[in-house]
Amino acid sequence: MAAASVPPATAATGRWIAAGGAVLAALSAAALVLAWNAQQRVKSLEGELVKRQQDSGALAAEARLLAGQAQEGARDASAKLALLEARVAETSLQRTQIEELIQSMARSRDENVLADVEAAVRVALQQSAITGSAEPLVAALRQADERLARYSQPRLERVRRAVVQDLDKARAAGATDVPLLGIRLDEVIRLVDELPLLAAVDRRPAVRPATPARPASAAASAAAGWSADWGGRWQAMLDQIWSEARSLVRVTRIDMPEAMLVAPEQAFFLRENLKLRLLNARLALLSRQFDVAQSDLRDAQSALERYFDRSSRRVAGALESVRQISTQARLITVPRPDATLAAIAAAAAGR
Repeated sequence: MAAASVPPATAATGRWIAAGGAVLAALSAAALVLAWNAQQRVKSLEGELVKRQQDSGALAAEARLLAGQAQEGARDASAKLALLEARVAETSLQRTQIEELIQSMARSRDENVLADVEAAVRVALQQSAITGSAEPLVAALRQADERLARYSQPRLERVRRAVVQDLDKARAAGATDVPLLGIRLDEVIRLVDELPLLAAVDRRPAVRPATPARPASAAASAAAGWSADWGGRWQAMLDQIWSEARSLVRVTRIDMPEAMLVAPEQAFFLRENLKLRLLNARLALLSRQFDVAQSDLRDAQSALERYFDRSSRRVAGALESVRQISTQARLITVPRPDATLAAIAAAAAGR
């Protein structure tokens, strides 16, 4: 039997299949090649990545080392900077002090004199305000005038004229010598117990003046001895009788009747009250309360005039002392040396 012939459609299909297989084989071969190439590239990339990772780790370690060194360097730099700042501040302070010293040394003699005079005047003004006396201010202005007179600079003439003007004002104000007034008050207080009162009775006997004896001759002296003896006795007896008679009657002019009504036991309290008045006046003077002192002195003077015997020298002396103390115990207003201070300020400013 003869072989059957292959239809043309089947042959075409086989060719297409063969061609497709060839193409598929070619594609598979290409894919394998590409896969092998990709695998090789991946391997090379993995090696590169490992190498770079190792390099990065080394760099990171080195960076950490450098960071530590940089941190230590920064701490050292901060310490050195703080030390430098302290030295700079110290240098600035020393420089300021040196500049002030140079300026102080560079000031002229006139400026030094003006500064010293101003300081002395201000201190004296404070002392005068505290003590209530113009003496500290007068002394300071007098010393300033003498010092300015020694320099004899035309620039300081205006200041000297102002000093002289204020010195005259301070001298005209006067001064209250409080210690001296206190001593005088102490003397009056000490004499109070010895001052006689108007109510006290003077018991001193009145002595009758003796009759001068007539000169006798030598011949009559023996004969007149007996008569002279009896005459002396009679004279002594008459003098005693006369003294007793005068002590019974006393005539006194009384301007203030209440002074005679002071009982002997009240005299002690009267004297103590007077002492307290005088002591209060003394304390008021020491505390610069001149109004209170004047009031106590007026009361003390009134008590002396009313209850004590003004005909006595001691009472008169005590009254005069109280009057003088009352006259001198007055408030003194210390003048301010404004002209001197203004002239010093103008001279220091160069005007």
